[in-house]
Amino acid sequence: MTITSTLHPRGVRTVTMDYPPVNALPVAGWFDVAAAMREATADAETRVVILRAEGRGFNAGVDIKEMQRIEGFSGILGANRGCYEAFKAIYECAVPVIAAVNGFCLGGGIGLVGNSDVIVASDDATFGVPEVDRGALGAATHLARLVPQHLLRSLYFTSRTVTAQRLAEFGSVDAVVPRADLDATALALAEEIAAKDPRVIRAAKEALNGIDPIDVNRSYRFEQGFTFELNLAGVADQHRDAFVATGENLTT
Repeated sequence: MTITSTLHPRGVRTVTMDYPPVNALPVAGWFDVAAAMREATADAETRVVILRAEGRGFNAGVDIKEMQRIEGFSGILGANRGCYEAFKAIYECAVPVIAAVNGFCLGGGIGLVGNSDVIVASDDATFGVPEVDRGALGAATHLARLVPQHLLRSLYFTSRTVTAQRLAEFGSVDAVVPRADLDATALALAEEIAAKDPRVIRAAKEALNGIDPIDVNRSYRFEQGFTFELNLAGVADQHRDAFVATGENLTT
């Protein structure tokens, strides 16, 4: 169970999440994603990053089972801080980040892709934020970068998912391909970007972040405040305990 970062020829770095069975990341995993993105920023040889995953799906959010095993609030505090750091590091990575999404992308996974620069997805990929069903809030900031406002609210209140094909219609997903072609598609796009002058690309990334209408770091931190309130009120624990008791396969 790891986060690995590998620099390939022509300046393409892949960061791979591999936490069976569903890539629900423990606290350490989120901080490891952040560290990998900071490594990419610091490495002058890195020209573009592909964020990808092994296994059934791209990301199923935080590991609720780990959180419920930890006494007190340190589990939820660690997960929230780890998610914040991972999302922030992707957004602030000095080079473009391409998210290659296979299967499901849920909860914290939306934070990862929403702060990425480009998204490519397999034709079986689905995206959603089931936080309401877990007694928590978060990642609406990032879902808002993928869908129009009223659809955002519908998806958020109902915990429904949206397909990669529909996101492609909105222009949020750059390409939808068979799963067998996902890595090759992401690599081809990465190599196209990597062929550009890296000085210009790094400047372009900073410039695009500078003209964003929303401060994503501050916006997400605001959302997290409500998650803390729900935890202090005991609401979130009730929902997380119920989730663990059901033994559901997807953890968010």
